[in-house]
Amino acid sequence: MGDPTTGINGRGALQMGDGILGLFCGSIINPTWFSLYSSRGFEDQLLKVYMRATVLVSEYLVYVPAAIILNRKVARLQGVNKWESSIALVAILMQPSTILIDHGHFQYNTVMLGFILASLSSMLASRYLWGSVFLVAALCFKQMALYYAPPVFAYLLGVCLLSSVKLQRLLAIAVVTLISFGVVYAPLLLGALYDSRRNITPTYELNLSSFLSPISVVLNSLDQKAWYFPPLLQLVQSTHRIFPFARGLFEDKVANVWCALNTVHKLHVYPMPMVQRVSLSATFVSILPACMIISVFPRRELLPWALASSAWGFFLFSFQVHEKSVLLPLLPTTILLGGNGGLGPETRAWIGWANMLGIWTLFPLLKRDELRVPYFVLSMFWAYLLGLPPTSLSLYTRRHSWGAGLSPLFKVVHLSYYAAMVVWHVLEAFVPTPKGKPDLWVVLNAVIGAAGFGICFVWCTWQLILRSGVMEDYFGFRMRVESGRKKTQ
Repeated sequence: MGDPTTGINGRGALQMGDGILGLFCGSIINPTWFSLYSSRGFEDQLLKVYMRATVLVSEYLVYVPAAIILNRKVARLQGVNKWESSIALVAILMQPSTILIDHGHFQYNTVMLGFILASLSSMLASRYLWGSVFLVAALCFKQMALYYAPPVFAYLLGVCLLSSVKLQRLLAIAVVTLISFGVVYAPLLLGALYDSRRNITPTYELNLSSFLSPISVVLNSLDQKAWYFPPLLQLVQSTHRIFPFARGLFEDKVANVWCALNTVHKLHVYPMPMVQRVSLSATFVSILPACMIISVFPRRELLPWALASSAWGFFLFSFQVHEKSVLLPLLPTTILLGGNGGLGPETRAWIGWANMLGIWTLFPLLKRDELRVPYFVLSMFWAYLLGLPPTSLSLYTRRHSWGAGLSPLFKVVHLSYYAAMVVWHVLEAFVPTPKGKPDLWVVLNAVIGAAGFGICFVWCTWQLILRSGVMEDYFGFRMRVESGRKKTQ
């Protein structure tokens, strides 16, 4: 089990989940399914049914309860009525990208996303210790949860140090975080010590990138027969797999900045260490506004906006991004539907557009898995639920009494993208690619998607800035300074 598409097996929580679902539960049903060597390449139909069922069960155990609890918490905090909150909850749970990737492409992303929702819900309830525990669980289950870690860290710093210094709370959060990591990694480390006592020598072949090469130097200088070497090696192996710098800048044709740039200027001509540094710098700059604002203004209603802005920045600029990583920025963006004004015309149009664009960029991946029909059914159902094109144009043509709608400029942008998606599907289905360019339609999908996601990133960041009040404080300060100058003249 695990995550066959990434080849990353060094995550403690995912390994424990595999052990529980496979070696324990699955072996009770049929021991041959998960025997150590003979089960390799085993493709029994009942095994496939069982493995698909584990995704469904894990989703209902983690993701669905977390989404319900968070949605109710947001509704109570922001005064959203039950009817609107229920509609938002259905939209969150029926998000087509998450359903198709986990249940069609076969992943366990909803477990990690469920832990993130539980962490966010705990933060909104001021239960920061539990929030830290759930965040660690998400990070250890899938390293992609790092997309959310910087704004959460900044928020906790702001809560502990801004209005009044609460060093005891900060220390408690740090201790609980370390203990949580220790609990998750304990089986891995204890297993390494147990193997060492049985004289089982660990495999030691590390091809670390330049970013992690100092770790390799330190490891090579240690005594490989020392008792502490096997668990230390396991930690290094895990770190190496969590930060896959050796696997390339992006995977397949993903709709982010680097893949889009690579279509006009090949990035592989540059040294990989330089590309890694540029990617890291761009990612840092992109998430800096969200982290700064949520640390200076640590208000609960701003936290989902900060998570959305940070996740979009990571997806667009970080190293080694896969198509399905778009699920991470789409999650905090979609849960904004449950907030105050979330179903209003402007917010609903933006969130709906981001989700329709997200599922559209996943189509080449879903097509390889023969999921065309589920793709069209689920995406059209979700569009119908929220009144989005191509099922309805009311968000862009009707005058709304409830809240302000989109500006004419963004109406043109959104509708142009919807038209481009429809035209692209027609071209992809009926027009063969030119000779020598077999990936033309896939590359076009990635380039259009990257530009659209860049707009989503700017919108989320701008909304975070506006809602924080920093612009009002700045312009208010400027007006007071100007009035003071006039009085002294």
